[in-house]
Amino acid sequence: MLLEGVPGLAKTLAVRTLSKAIDTHFQRVQFTPDLLPADLLGTQIYNPKDSQFTVKKGPIFTNLLLADEINRGAVQVQSALLEAMQEHQVTIGEQSFPLAEPFLVLATQNPIEQEGTYPLPEAQIDRFMLKLKVSYPTRDEERLIMDRMTSGKSSTSSRRASREILAARAIVNEIYVDEKLKNYILDLVFASRFQEIQIGIP
Repeated sequence: MLLEGVPGLAKTLAVRTLSKAIDTHFQRVQFTPDLLPADLLGTQIYNPKDSQFTVKKGPIFTNLLLADEINRGAVQVQSALLEAMQEHQVTIGEQSFPLAEPFLVLATQNPIEQEGTYPLPEAQIDRFMLKLKVSYPTRDEERLIMDRMTSGKSSTSSRRASREILAARAIVNEIYVDEKLKNYILDLVFASRFQEIQIGIP
């Protein structure tokens, strides 16, 4: 999921709150112009004692990854996420390491017109299932936020969801889909590629 909005709209707080409600491992990476792919994925470290390279895994080896202000990172760092988001694995040197399941990337970004941001590659945007634009809250919502922030009480959330996520994914694959619906989905897909194809609504 990609969350887009101007700074100060609690995008990061929303993801942190979600991570507290799910019983999984959480990592946050602040994307900056000087961030390197190795800072995200990990790297090989040479040990002079035994003349061997050992792999030090990066923060991407988690269940829920927050890529904070993803469009402030350079293009090569953004591209480092492609393999992980598509294939759920990371290649370091000549070795490929599978990522733990479930693996989800939640990213925040500022609007492109903000200074110091880089547009996301089209291939990476395609790997996000949802893009949500976060707008300013209403006056009533702003007042509620003000009351909560000045009450001195920290918001707490209990961990409710855990490995049931994997079980829910497995159930999705067992749902019956009629042949007519499958053909209609294919019509929509091909119509988005070739405009001359007519869609036949059943």
